[in-house]
Parts: sequence; structure tokens; C-alpha cells
Amino acid sequence: MCPPRSTRVVALRELRSQPEGRERSGSVTDFVGRRRELKELREDIARTGLDTLSGRKAKSPRARVLLVAGRPGSGRTALAEAFVREVADDYPDGVIKVRLTAPGGETVATERAIRTLLEGLGEATPPGAAEDELSSTLRTALAGRRMILLVDDAADPYQVDALLPDTPECLVVITAEGPLTGIPDVRPCTLGGLDTPSGVQMLAQRIGDTRIAVDPRAAEDLAEECGGQPAALALVGGWLAAHPKAAVSDVAKQLHDMPPGTSGPLGRGFRLVYESLPQPAQRTLRLLPLAPAGIVDSHTASALAGCSVAAAQSTLEDFAGLGLVRHSANGLFLLPGCLAPLLQALLETKERAAEVELARARMLERTVRLLHSCRIMAETGEGPHFHGPEKLDGLPRALRFPDRRAAATWLDTRLPALSAAAAVAVADGGLDTLARRLVAALVRALAEHRGTAAAAPELYGLHRLVLDVAERRNLHREQAAALLNLADLDAETGRTQEALERYRAALDAGRAASDPYATGRAMESVGGAYQELADWHRAADWFGRALSQALARGERADEARLYGRLGNVHTYAGRYGDALRSWRTAAAGYRKLADVPGQAKALSEMARIQEYAGRPEESLHTCREAVELARRAGDLRLQAALQVRLADTLDRLGDPAAARLHRSAADRLLGDDPAACEIRSGSD
Repeated sequence: MCPPRSTRVVALRELRSQPEGRERSGSVTDFVGRRRELKELREDIARTGLDTLSGRKAKSPRARVLLVAGRPGSGRTALAEAFVREVADDYPDGVIKVRLTAPGGETVATERAIRTLLEGLGEATPPGAAEDELSSTLRTALAGRRMILLVDDAADPYQVDALLPDTPECLVVITAEGPLTGIPDVRPCTLGGLDTPSGVQMLAQRIGDTRIAVDPRAAEDLAEECGGQPAALALVGGWLAAHPKAAVSDVAKQLHDMPPGTSGPLGRGFRLVYESLPQPAQRTLRLLPLAPAGIVDSHTASALAGCSVAAAQSTLEDFAGLGLVRHSANGLFLLPGCLAPLLQALLETKERAAEVELARARMLERTVRLLHSCRIMAETGEGPHFHGPEKLDGLPRALRFPDRRAAATWLDTRLPALSAAAAVAVADGGLDTLARRLVAALVRALAEHRGTAAAAPELYGLHRLVLDVAERRNLHREQAAALLNLADLDAETGRTQEALERYRAALDAGRAASDPYATGRAMESVGGAYQELADWHRAADWFGRALSQALARGERADEARLYGRLGNVHTYAGRYGDALRSWRTAAAGYRKLADVPGQAKALSEMARIQEYAGRPEESLHTCREAVELARRAGDLRLQAALQVRLADTLDRLGDPAAARLHRSAADRLLGDDPAACEIRSGSD
């Protein structure tokens, strides 16, 4: 079930409280300065378009697009958010936001960005859909709405083009490092540094007015040494806040005296903060670029640095106060994109390659264990038969979740980082053991908590990730597994033709790998796809091929199941004689396997077919045998369904009294079963 719209679209009151600088659970620093830029952006909404000025007519109505351009650390996102807060009342349908570059610097796939916006609108996102289909779905969803799209940190115009609405009632606000020349009719609002009074005001927010009033000239000098750059001011202000006895004038002089090659104001501010940290904290900070997508929590930092979770949390809180990371919701911290290059340079020069690999392995191993814990909390629920605690006995207490809800929240909030971690693991190690375990653990956790259909978009991405590597490296077995998983998702979400094509490709890969399991599974799945398409002849042919392989290998459980699938296809095709023979063989196979429930279900199907074929006496006999087996198996629902079938057959044979007895027996078996109505209405 989708959440209510109020939780999906960014509420206006939430945007009004969002920060310039850090994002700490709703408690944020107020935006300062930039009055000229805000006025310019507001005027640009109603300004005549560049196409019109040049004498060209726009090809179609489209949303007004505004661009805030500035280098990382210039406060471009803060300005865009402040502007959106100012004009939000003119767009009553709300605001949706998407970031096109991860905090770690990786470009967000356009497909993922569109899905994020569609989820924000509460619209279904077709699993496995191509970018063009998703883009069309987004434009349709935005038609008739008056809302704002805030597109943060665009890397190029091609990312943005697929997101632009075709309705002039919407406003799109984009932030980027430079002009996006591929998007027509856009005037960039280019940012420089804050003016000196605004820079001083930003410092005052962090260190208080008293220290500014003591030496206002020194505060102005410090703001100028920071070049009016908000990111540099945040770092220096954070350092001053952590050192209440330090004089503002001394810090200004210290920055001024730093070597000229220290990467400008931001580099100098970063150096001031970094060199004041204890050695363990310095090392933790240097390792943060390894965090997938630049998203960090106490577990990630703990695994990277090899320290306790509590110590890592304390260190991250200190970093947030210094402006080195930004607070986000649900215990997460974001690595500012402007600091990523500086930290990456430190990582490469100060850390040995072997230590870096060890830290990354610790982080990925920790992620696997957390996913294992998360999955277990969803496996059996929270009732009296919940055995989660016993399954978690081998895990430290710090890796356990208190309940299923906490585990689900962790999975939802960490999903971007978890997906990025899987991509990093596969990119670094191909499909080595750790990468396989991580992908498998994430797939299982998503399926347990959300169900396969709801998790399909994320699962598609994970299986495509594996498929891409398997194809590049000619890993046929892994290719077959990934294709089978993708095809299963297609089949479960109604994309049967796409599933059929992938099952056939999986069959080819399985044959190339000489993998009998993959080839058998693929042949059976091809048959299932044809059955879904009501092509009974081809379905029977492919089930027969899979059956031949199972017979040749002596796989008795597969034989019984496949005879049953053949029986179903023959029944749908009206070939009742073939169907009965198949189900009779299936029942015999289940009997040899001592699989009582399987035998009961096979006899149940035989009874149904005998009824269809106009042989009620035979159906009655078979059905009674099946009831006894269902009773022995303890399958109350099957037993009740068979009792209803017996009652229907007895009615047709002219014995209503006996029929009533069997219906009463079915009622007693079902009790308060919520699905009872379906069974009572008939078993066919």
C-alpha cells in the first residue's frame, strides 16, 4: 500500500524549515544573504522566454526551468531551497525533489531519478520499464498539477531532459556546477561568494553574536579569507564553535598564512579542521569516501575505522558539528560533495592500498550481517511462534533490530546506500564471494519485507547489475541465474512476453555453462510462460522437455511436479484423458517420495478432471481418497475444499443429505478462516 500523499510529496512546511548547510532532523541553520539572486529568480518565472525573444516559437507548452549554477560549496542547493520556500504558495500541489549526483560524486541513473519522482507523486512505477516509458509516465502524472520539481546537482542536460514536464503550470528549479546548454530557454543564475555582511552573519549563527561583536573587523576579515564561500564558512565556523577560547582574528591570520596551494578557501578551511582532529578521528574521516553513495551511519563508520559503534556515532556527531558531514534523518549522515575530492586525495596519499581494501571488506561484511538480521526479523513475524532471536544468536547485540518495524525502517532509509554498496562490491570484486553474498542478502531482505512485486524495481536493478558483469566476463552460469531471476520478476509483474524472451536466453546461457539445473529450470519456465499465454501446445512441449531431463537424471521430485504441470496444461486444453494420466503418474511419484500433501493435491486434481469428464462416481471415489490423505497431511484448507467438492458431486448424484453432511464438515474445518468464503463457494 502506498503511503498517503502528504508523506510522499515534500510538504511546504518541511521545505520552509530546510537548511543552508546542514540537515539535522528539522533543526537547521537559517538561510542568509543572496537577496539579489532570489529576486532575479523570482522575476525569471514571468520573464519572456529566450525562444520568444529570438523570434522562435516554443515547440510545445513546457514548464519554466530555472537554473542555479555554482561550484560545489557555493551554497547553490541552499539558494534553490530558499527560493522554493519563497514561491511555494504559488504551487499548491507541493514540491518533489530529486538529486542527480550522489554525495560521493556518482551520477544517479536517469531511470532511478524518474522512479524517485514517481514514488514522490504516489504513482506506480512499472518494474523493468525502459527510461522512455518511465519518462512518459512521469509527464502524464504531472499533467494538470501545479507543483515544483527541485532537481539538485545535475551533471549534464541529458539527465534533466527526461524529467521535464510538458505542462507550463509546473516550475523546475535545477542546481548544477555550470550552464546546461542542452536545455533551451534557460538563463543560469550564477553564484559567486556571499557578500561580507552575509558571511559574517553565517559565522554568527555558528559561534554566536558575542564573539563577532568583540572584534567585528576580524570577523569581516575571516569572512573574506573564506571567500564568502558557504562551505568554507561552515567549516571555519564549526571549528570556532568547537574552540570557544580561540580568537576570530587568530583564525583569520592562520588561514591567511597557509601555503597558497591549499585548494582555495575551502581547502584552507578543511585543512584547519582536519589538522585539529585527533589521529583516530583523522583516519575515520579519511576512510569516509569509501561509504557507498556518500551516505554514512554509525555502523558504516564503525566497520571502516574498526572501532565500536558507540565510538563511531560520537565521532560522526563531532564531524557534523564541524561541518565535515551533514545530519540527515534516521541516524544518517551525508558526506558533502564539495569535500569528497579533498577526502579522496587524503585517502590515496595517507592510506595503504591493503588497508583500504581491508576497510572496504569490513564495511561490506558488516552490511551483509545487518541485512541478514533485517531479513530474519521479517521471516516469521512477531507472534508467539517467532523464532527470530534464536536465529540471531550468532550476531552481536549491536547488529540486532528490536522488532520488524525497526528492521523495515532501516532497510527503507538505507536502501540507496545498500544499492550503491552492491554496485561497489560487484565493480570491485566482480562476482566474488563477498559480492555474491551482499547481493543475495539484499535481494532476500527486500523480498521478505516488501514482497517480490513491491520490491521489483529494486530487484531488477540488482539482478541487472549481476547480469552486466556476467555478460562482460562470460560467466555463463551467473548469466543464466540473473536472467532467470529477471524473467521471474517479469512473469510475476505481468510482463509475460518479456519473461519468455529472458527464459529462452537463460536456457542458452545454462547450456553454455553445462548447468543441468539452469537448463531444466529454464525449460520449465518457458513452458510456464507459454501456459500463461494460453499456448497449450507449446507449454506441453516445453514441460515435456524439462520432464525428459528430470527423468534422465533421476530427479524424482522434479518428475512428480512436472507431471502435474503437464496435467494442468492438458486440462486447460480439454484433453482430459492425457490430464488424468499425467496426474495419476504425479500421484504415484509423490507416493514413492512419501510426500503425502503432494499426493493429496494430485488426487484432488484427478477428482476435478473426472468431474469435468462426466465421470462423477470415479470423482467421488478419488475425492474420498484425497480427503483421507489431506487429513493425514494436516492440510485443513485442502481437506475442506475436497469436502465441498464431495458435496457438489453428491448433489449432482442426487444425494442432498450426504452433501449437507460434507458441507457441515467443511464449515467445521474452516472455522474463522478469512478465505473460507472462497472455498465454500466451490472448489473449482
